[in-house]
Amino acid sequence: MGTMRRTVLGIFAAFILPAATACTITTADPGYVAPPPRPPLEQLEQAALVDPAQFGSSQDVLSFITEDRNIVCSLTSARGEHLNLPYEPNSFSAPANAKLATVPVAHCELAAYPKPGAADITDDCAGTGLGYLGGTVLLTPKKATYGECRSGVTLMEAAYGPRGTRRGPLSELPVLADGANLERNGLRCSPYNHGVACGNVSGGVAFFVARDHYEAISKPPGTAVPTPAGTPKTP
Repeated sequence: MGTMRRTVLGIFAAFILPAATACTITTADPGYVAPPPRPPLEQLEQAALVDPAQFGSSQDVLSFITEDRNIVCSLTSARGEHLNLPYEPNSFSAPANAKLATVPVAHCELAAYPKPGAADITDDCAGTGLGYLGGTVLLTPKKATYGECRSGVTLMEAAYGPRGTRRGPLSELPVLADGANLERNGLRCSPYNHGVACGNVSGGVAFFVARDHYEAISKPPGTAVPTPAGTPKTP
């Protein structure tokens, strides 16, 4: 009887011991401080590049939307002020524009966005001084520009703003996951830190844009000064 009891206890212990040793108890560290997000150029330099095949039928334009459906971006080309965007009408391919130089660019639109700072209003909007709005950002290999002259909402605001339709070509775009990195013609874009960074890493030019603030970096790393944030236009 004693032998049987020892055998039963041994079997019981054999089952209990692995279960006990496999348990992990995690406790919160009240002193832990999460590391700050990387600066935009550092994020674009270090984040892993993804296969561009799913973001465009050809290498002419790579387009994506963020997981929160607040930002749409395209790595594309410009001829003068004409952008080759697959989701809105444009004159990029018009014969009259064929003589213009083709430049690689990154272009983003937002559904909710900050106002442009006074120092970043770069156009007098046909001499009126009115109608320079935020919600768009354009990167060329040499500079980043936030805002533009327009009379209405951005395409993203029309689709995903408070009164948006949630339909149309933007709803069909693939999502570029947070932390991923997409590249075309030396320009990169990466969603992270609740926004999107795009830049020319070798040229030290980049931008970061989110719902509540933006940065335009047009100087070499270490000398760039972030642009003051504005107030979100839409919640």
